[in-house]
Amino acid sequence: MNSAVPSSQPESSVTALGRTVLVVDDSRMQRHMLGKMLTKWGYRVREAASAEEALRLCAQEPPDVVLSDWMMPGMDGLEFCQIFRAMPRENYGYFILLTSKSRSEEVTLGLDAGADDYLAKPISPDELRARLAAGERILGIHAELVEKNRFVSETLAEISSLYGALDRDLLEARKLQQSLVKERYRSYGNAQVSLLLRPSGHVGGDLVGFFPINADRVGLFSIDVSGHGVSSALMTARLAGFLSATSPDQNVAMVQNDLGIYDALPPAQLASTLNRLALQELDTEHYFTLAYVDINLTTGAFSLVQAGHPHPAILRASGQIEYIGGGGMPIGLFDIAEYNQCEGQLAPGDRLFIMSDGLTEATNESGEMLEEEGLARLLKRNWNTHGRGFLEALTWDLGEYAGAQDFEDDVSAVLFEFDALKVIK
Repeated sequence: MNSAVPSSQPESSVTALGRTVLVVDDSRMQRHMLGKMLTKWGYRVREAASAEEALRLCAQEPPDVVLSDWMMPGMDGLEFCQIFRAMPRENYGYFILLTSKSRSEEVTLGLDAGADDYLAKPISPDELRARLAAGERILGIHAELVEKNRFVSETLAEISSLYGALDRDLLEARKLQQSLVKERYRSYGNAQVSLLLRPSGHVGGDLVGFFPINADRVGLFSIDVSGHGVSSALMTARLAGFLSATSPDQNVAMVQNDLGIYDALPPAQLASTLNRLALQELDTEHYFTLAYVDINLTTGAFSLVQAGHPHPAILRASGQIEYIGGGGMPIGLFDIAEYNQCEGQLAPGDRLFIMSDGLTEATNESGEMLEEEGLARLLKRNWNTHGRGFLEALTWDLGEYAGAQDFEDDVSAVLFEFDALKVIK
């Protein structure tokens, strides 16, 4: 298809269609001559005998192009150009200054005033058409930029609206995720459990909790799902259902004998069960780490499984800190994974502290991790604080170490205090 302009039609008439040119000159003959040429080339022409009249016309209908004489009675072309440039308008206006001045400093003065081009008198039609053609290119480029800016602005506004809606949804999701931990504190008379759950963003992948096994035993768990964000949070919601504190028939850790009495699976067997469920039923690329403790409220004896989770710590009443556990593989990675459990004993006044790696892997401004040694310092710093106050003080100290109260990773912990009635709250 040949899209060339026929030779019988002036080349500039195609681009000139629809353009408005304002001719400003105190000479009626000059206006008439320019207007006749411009009309022939396809421009829509308006005329003004003075700069003051031209400004009124510009306010009514901003022209695309202005051809203005420099020397006029009253307001001259330079002052008119400066005021024209200051007028608010949506599209660009191309300003050509008509002058008999030819000295370079005078031409520079006109360009500094805001003129785009200048044309020396007497005016050559060919030179005028060349100047107008240059103006058409500038106007076309500017119109294209305006349209692109409009599109970008509309797109950014739409994105901002979507982000606002997403942010509101994530805030609601955070509330829902926090509601998974319905009880942050429970006293069992001679023992108490306190929980800490603080996502690094709106939602996170950590989960902590406890559930009753029988009158003498309770299960404590700390879970850290890989990744962050919505998908990790959905995974924690599913796992919270697997370890329900209110429905033992829905809790995979609980089994019922022929007499209808519930008991708990051994910790290592629970880890294997969760691994099978993660690989066969959850259908996700996420995996998770777990520390689970089955503890006797009366004797302080406990069984522990550690599946890729940080080592739990025992805070002895004597002031010593012992990290316990045998390591183990995360859950949901390999179907051949095997899990071992270890046994332990709390004495009156001892505390068991189970935490996610958001504590041990917290970094300071130098990029140094807190690790177990640094965590032990923070634990000792708050030794005389107990329960939820202990967890709050520990979180504050962790924020001071990291140099911010907004952590890079989720922070969660379970604090079990044995023989807590002997401690003054």
